[in-house]
Amino acid sequence: MKIKLTLFLIVVLFFAANAVKAQDSLMLRKIYDEALVDGKCYDNLHYLCKNIGPRLSGSANAQKAVEWGKKLMENYGFDRVYLQEVMVPHWVRGEKEVGKIIDGDKEMPVAICALGMSVATPKDGITANVIEVHSLKELDSLGESAIKGKIVFFNRPFDPRFIETFKAYGTAGDQRFMGPAAAAKLGAVGAIVRSLTEIIDDYPHTGATLNSGIRIPAAAISTKGANLLSSMLKMRKMPQIKFYLKQSCQTLPDVLSYNVIGELKGSENPNKYITVGGHLDSWDLAEGAHDDGTGVMQSVEMLRILKTLNYHPKNSIRAVFFMNEENGDKGGLKYAELAAKNKEDHIAAIETDAGGFTPRGFGFTGLPAGSLQKMNTTWKALLEPYAADRLTDGGGGTDIEPLKSTVPSVVLIEYLPDSQRYFDIHHSAKDVFENVNQRELELGSAAIASLVYLIDQHGF
Repeated sequence: MKIKLTLFLIVVLFFAANAVKAQDSLMLRKIYDEALVDGKCYDNLHYLCKNIGPRLSGSANAQKAVEWGKKLMENYGFDRVYLQEVMVPHWVRGEKEVGKIIDGDKEMPVAICALGMSVATPKDGITANVIEVHSLKELDSLGESAIKGKIVFFNRPFDPRFIETFKAYGTAGDQRFMGPAAAAKLGAVGAIVRSLTEIIDDYPHTGATLNSGIRIPAAAISTKGANLLSSMLKMRKMPQIKFYLKQSCQTLPDVLSYNVIGELKGSENPNKYITVGGHLDSWDLAEGAHDDGTGVMQSVEMLRILKTLNYHPKNSIRAVFFMNEENGDKGGLKYAELAAKNKEDHIAAIETDAGGFTPRGFGFTGLPAGSLQKMNTTWKALLEPYAADRLTDGGGGTDIEPLKSTVPSVVLIEYLPDSQRYFDIHHSAKDVFENVNQRELELGSAAIASLVYLIDQHGF
C-alpha cells in the first residue's frame, strides 16, 4: 500500500510540474507575441529621442522627459504612477570645444569634447606641452617634476581580448574618471583622455570625470585624434609638440528633478516589489537612444505588456525611470533611501542599461544558495527558444546597486544584451534613434517581461 501511495504521489507531482511548465511556456509565448506584434517600445523611443532629445540632468529637456514619461504611464492605466523628488547636478557644456595639435607652426585640429563635470579653460584656451601616459600608475611614477605645467594625455586603449566589451570599458575607464584629478594633483594644467571605445573614428566619447579636489579642464579626444597625437609624440621630441584646448563648460546650482515610477499592485504581497528600471537622463551630444532610452522604454513596455495580457501579479511590479545616472546617481540613491524609509521589501531589481541590442540573458547578484543552478535547470529551458537563456552569476547596475545597502536581501539583476556594438556608440554623437534596431529592442522588452513573470510566479 505504501509503495502504491508513493508511486501515486510521484505521478501526481510529475503531472503537476509539467502543468506549471506548460502554463509558464504559454505565458512567455503570449509575452513575446505582444511585444513583437503590437509592441509600443520602438514608437515610444522615437518620441523620446526626436521630440525631446538629449536629457542631461538639470536641463529643460530632462524636465520635459519627466513630464512626458509620467503622462505615458498614466495613459497606460497602471495602478499607480508618481514622481520621486531628487536634487540633481546641473552641468552645461557651453560652446563647442576646440582641440589642436601644434607642431611648430603647424596646427592640426582634432575632435574633442569636454568630460562631464569638467571645468572651462580660460576664455582664450590653454596651450601647453603634452606628456603621454597609459595608466594612473605611470602618471604617479613620473611625479610632479615631469607633469607640472603640462597637459596630460591618457592613452590606454580598450583591450580587444575581452569578449564582453564591458570588461574592456571597466579596465580602461579609470583614466577618464580619476585621471584628470590625479594629474591636477601633480600640477598639470589640463588633461585629454582617449575615448573609451574600440572603434577608430573621429567621434569623441564624453562621460563623467571626478568632481572634487583640484579641478583642471579635461576633455575626451577621438580615437583617430589620439592615434595621431601619439604617433607625433613618438616621431618628435616631446617639447616640440604642444596641444591647444578650449572649452567653456560650467556647473550651475543643483536643480529639482524626479524619478518617474509606474506600478502594478501585487494581489498577494503588495509590499513586496520587483523593480525594473533604466535611466531617463542622457549625455548632451546626441539623443541618448541606447544610453539609456532603450532601457527606460523597455522598462515601461514590460509593465504595459503584463497589463495588456491581464496579468495580475502576486507581488507589486514597478517600472522606474531613474534620473541622473550619468553624472551623479542621485536618482538611484534617492530610490534606495525611500525604499528603506517606506519599509519596502524588494525581491529583485533589474537594470537595463547596456543598450537595446539582441538579448542574451541576465546576470544575478545576491541569489540564495543553489538558486542559480535551479534556474538553469528550469527557467533556461523556457527562455532558450527566445535566445535569452544565459543566466549567470554577477549582475547589477549603477541605479539599483544602492538598494543593496538598504534592502540587503534584494537580488540585483542585469539585463545582458549583445555587447559588441555598444561602445561604438556610447556617450558619443552617434547615440541616435537611427542606430536602434526595432526587433532587437522588442525582443529585449519581451525577455525582461518574461523574467519578471517567472520571478513573480516562482521566486528564487
